[in-house]
Amino acid sequence: MDRMVYRVQVAGTERAFEATPDETILDAALRANVNLPHDCRLGGCGTCRIRLVEGSVSYAEFPLALTPDEESRGYALACQAMPAGDLVIEPARGLTEMPPAARHHAVVTAVRPVSALVTHLVLEVPAAAFLDYRPGQYMNVMLPDGTTRSFSMASIPCDNRVDFQIRQIEGGSFTQGMLQRVQAGDKLEVELPLGTFHLRAEDDRPLLMVATGTGIAPIKAILESLMDNPDCPPVSLYWGGRTAADLFLFDEIRTWGRRLFEFNFVPVLSRADAAWEGRRGHVQHAVTADFDDLSEHAIYLCGSPAMIIDAKLAFIDRRASMEHIYSEGFSHQRARPVQA
Repeated sequence: MDRMVYRVQVAGTERAFEATPDETILDAALRANVNLPHDCRLGGCGTCRIRLVEGSVSYAEFPLALTPDEESRGYALACQAMPAGDLVIEPARGLTEMPPAARHHAVVTAVRPVSALVTHLVLEVPAAAFLDYRPGQYMNVMLPDGTTRSFSMASIPCDNRVDFQIRQIEGGSFTQGMLQRVQAGDKLEVELPLGTFHLRAEDDRPLLMVATGTGIAPIKAILESLMDNPDCPPVSLYWGGRTAADLFLFDEIRTWGRRLFEFNFVPVLSRADAAWEGRRGHVQHAVTADFDDLSEHAIYLCGSPAMIIDAKLAFIDRRASMEHIYSEGFSHQRARPVQA
């Protein structure tokens, strides 16, 4: 018996591909060289969100980064959704062309702790005169066993150097292994740039940036790209951690208001001690306490998948536009972003 296949058409284009009932839309698209936006491939970041113009899909397990409200409005996550018939789909982010990824031999130029759990790593790619990437994207580090670990660039493109803020993960083969041993002059094999989390420069809405932990890294790169820019929109940055020690960029961020337009920085701690005089609780709840209406904002979420899904639900209740929520979820269980 012939294997059943369905036709998947990308709305508004001539691109189409075939998919079987037991494979995800994303896998089928990539097999046909149709590069739908995607990152984590685990249903945790929401980058691969599509709108079902025609047809329906099924899931082996309902994905974390899709809300029931989004599903009811015809959205799906391509990395988890399997076709139940012929489909016409529309990528929520469009088929944006990104700088091509390439492998490089990088040289460690600096490595130092910035907190008990976070390391600042600076790499240089000698063979590249200039590293082209979009602030917000990430890099893969190739490990000796053939696996990879992924970390967001924490700086804007500048010559052939790039820096990272890397959180130590218990039992992590890179963060508690290689990273603890590397020194200036050591070499790493890397692949960059990767990912589709980046500033939508065509969107002039006020920016609401929400991060937890080292989710601040790609947000930092994005905001650095806006510094001293006369077209910079108003920026609100909410950064959550457990204790004050987690806010390793606190002093630096407080200076950003000199170079960003109407910059508002709100640090939030969930396990603060008695000495903390700032906001307490979860970072997404601090946002909803401050904003009754988010309908006019472009929202960038980066950090734990649990924060992202809770934030999306809470912000939609504040009339946030799903088409203007961009997210990157960090997971400790995988080798790519969703990240470290």
